[in-house]
Amino acid sequence: MIRVLIVDDHAIVRKGIRALLSESDGFEIVAEAADGQEAALRAQETQPDVILMDLLMPVMDGIEATRRITAQQPGARILVLTSFAADNKLFPAIKAGALGYLLKDSSPEELIRAIRQVHRGEPALHPTIARKLLQEVAHPAELEPAPEALTVRELAVLRLIAQGLSNQEIADKLAVSEPTVRTHVSRILGKLHLASRTQAALYAVQKGLTSENAAALEEE
Repeated sequence: MIRVLIVDDHAIVRKGIRALLSESDGFEIVAEAADGQEAALRAQETQPDVILMDLLMPVMDGIEATRRITAQQPGARILVLTSFAADNKLFPAIKAGALGYLLKDSSPEELIRAIRQVHRGEPALHPTIARKLLQEVAHPAELEPAPEALTVRELAVLRLIAQGLSNQEIADKLAVSEPTVRTHVSRILGKLHLASRTQAALYAVQKGLTSENAAALEEE
């Protein structure tokens, strides 16, 4: 039996996945979680074989939850199941430790196959995601070194961009206005010679500025 933890903030999605896996041989649902913080707790309590992880959730998002779970349980096998194929979600999720990345428009058969692949320790990627990763490997973004160091606040904004947060979400988290965040983003792109938020997110991931490292810099 493959013991599965389902993480999604929508009860109807969790119920649908539970029904699907209950009708399929070889699966046991050990727990459900509605946000990333709860997911980390349930993962520790139940030690599931595979964790199905949504990305956009309240309290703690799926990227941070993936990072926390893999830090606590290096052998955890996490399959992202999300509606988002954007680079600023994909690359941080893979960097955080996800072994698979599936979109919610996948068929039931694709989901079951992906869970079994991840359980075997094999990567499982939606075709759209696989193409993005191959393109990045074949043509990595050529990022010029920054001619000017980022400020502590700009590092904080860059870290949150890499986590996939919108300008408004960043503003809420840092207790500043949305126009202020837009200004910070503009300055970050200028200093790093980047053309978009996606490139900024990739830069942060490549330079190890996505979580603990950036947080440590903010405290200095």
